[in-house]
Amino acid sequence: MSTIDTAHSMAAPTAATWSPSIKRLAQTAALCGLGLVFISLIGMPVKLNSRALIEPILSRGYASLAWVPVMFGYVVTKQVVLEGMVAQKRGASDVAEGAIVGAGGGLLLGILGILIDNFDLRDPLLNWSPQLLEFITFGNGLGFGVMIWVVIGGLSGAAGAGLHLLPATIRRFIMVIVVAVVGISFLETAATDLLQGLRLEFVSDGIYSKTSGLTIKGSVITGAIAAVALYGSQQLQQRRLTRLSQAPPAASGFTPGAAILNSFGDARSRLKVGLGILALILLPMVLGGIMNELLANVGLFLLLALGLNIVVGLAGILDLGYVAFFAVGGYTAAVLTSPNSPWLTPELPWFVAIFIVVVVAAIVGLLIGAPVIRMRGDYLAIVTLGFGEIIRLLFLSDWLSPMFGGAQGITNIPGVQVAGLANVKGTDPRAVFYLVMAFCAFAIYVSWRLEGSRLGRAWMAIREDESVAEAMGINTVNAKLMAFVTGAILASLSGAIFAAKVGSIFPSSFEILVSVIILVIVIVGGMGRIAGVMVGAAVLIGVLGGPSQPGLLQELAEYKLLIYGALLVWMMLKRPEGLLPNVRRSRELHGDELTQDAWIKSQVAAQDEIDSDGAGSEVPS
Repeated sequence: MSTIDTAHSMAAPTAATWSPSIKRLAQTAALCGLGLVFISLIGMPVKLNSRALIEPILSRGYASLAWVPVMFGYVVTKQVVLEGMVAQKRGASDVAEGAIVGAGGGLLLGILGILIDNFDLRDPLLNWSPQLLEFITFGNGLGFGVMIWVVIGGLSGAAGAGLHLLPATIRRFIMVIVVAVVGISFLETAATDLLQGLRLEFVSDGIYSKTSGLTIKGSVITGAIAAVALYGSQQLQQRRLTRLSQAPPAASGFTPGAAILNSFGDARSRLKVGLGILALILLPMVLGGIMNELLANVGLFLLLALGLNIVVGLAGILDLGYVAFFAVGGYTAAVLTSPNSPWLTPELPWFVAIFIVVVVAAIVGLLIGAPVIRMRGDYLAIVTLGFGEIIRLLFLSDWLSPMFGGAQGITNIPGVQVAGLANVKGTDPRAVFYLVMAFCAFAIYVSWRLEGSRLGRAWMAIREDESVAEAMGINTVNAKLMAFVTGAILASLSGAIFAAKVGSIFPSSFEILVSVIILVIVIVGGMGRIAGVMVGAAVLIGVLGGPSQPGLLQELAEYKLLIYGALLVWMMLKRPEGLLPNVRRSRELHGDELTQDAWIKSQVAAQDEIDSDGAGSEVPS
């Protein structure tokens, strides 16, 4: 007979065996070096090196490379602590591992300089140039360049690994300060435009240098403001949690206190919405032409994304040819309002033509939706993609050229006459923004009412499981056609505004890339949630810009598609539900994880119960 300590053998946590091997360090260093080489060969460092991030300390070109070893140093020393395991204590070995990874990456970048100096590969690699070699070597020779990049990479990797040695609060403050300084530096044009509109030029003169970038004093002020803002938000959150913890437990049924709290919450929500609307009304009055043009573009893509959110986010129909409805709206408005239309020239007022645009878009939505609506999944995506290209090629073709102008398009499209008082057109971006905002408000209201309606619930049932929805009595064909038509109408409204804003319409404005970017907005923001689509449009179109529209980061315009792709891949891996997800959608995506977590917790609870009942008992061998 032997005695076994059941509690100790079953439930005692063991220390995590966390010691990266040489192979893992070498692999991570190679990935770090490949990242540095890739960024260098796409031309980003040379292009950005002419502007400073912090004058005169750091240029944007070198900053575009410096973050890579920091990130890999942070990643290689990150611990994954599983259930029942204990995190290993941090120490100098973490910093050493980060330094090794960063130095290895810097060495590969230095080797790239040696290759550029000895081989001519500029035919396949356009940025394989003497300018890149001078950038890598700092203009001081290959030996110095290799040595300095090993040192810079090692220090950066050690800094990334050293973040794990800091408390979580300090680490959060550092990250917020760095993001704030980099963001304010890159947003120099937008910030200067806003401060000039507010008659606060002295602020921009104080924080920005005369050439480009933040001054040292400006970076310190920016970091201090960011730190204070983060501290204030943490204090507010702590007070809110304290109030919730001190509140009496909720009883079943109606209680006056709960009613007061609910009404207070509703009042706060209404106040936030009201302040947001007031800001959208007043802010364009103090902004310059650059920022108002940016806001107008964001509004146009938001209107498109709200329509696609109904099709994809609510009904679950993957439509990759959504740009077709955008083109139909633009061309219909152009034919009905322009005196240069090659077919009909009724020259109707825009607000009269818009009703015809809606009818035409609804008919086109039915014609496109009817033959493909019974398809599902990849087949539906491919067919809608084909229809989107067919519509564009029809407008471009010689066959329809007598009606729509072919490659020459339709020009001299008048602006929008608003009550005979104002002519809204592209030369007045502020007026265009107000017009777009009015239609976005209409689209948001329609989407909100549809989401809570019987039709909206039918759409969501089809998205979750079309076969089950059909078995429950939902007419899936009619419901999906209604989603197609509703999305087509909202897209046509955006197309009609776009035609009046630009003053001309061409087939090249409706490339398939527009559909892809609108879909990315919906996915990144959060499918099925209106607020998520708004955030997605603001982040992607406002910051990066559209296919041909500039964003706040105008210097990264050449790389916006690369950033779009990287952001989309990261979202699919880390946050597939989006930035502001729909609750129902989050449950769909994370249902398996929640079920697994619940099973693990039940197993742990059962084991704890067994341990408490039989700890120390004798078990026969």
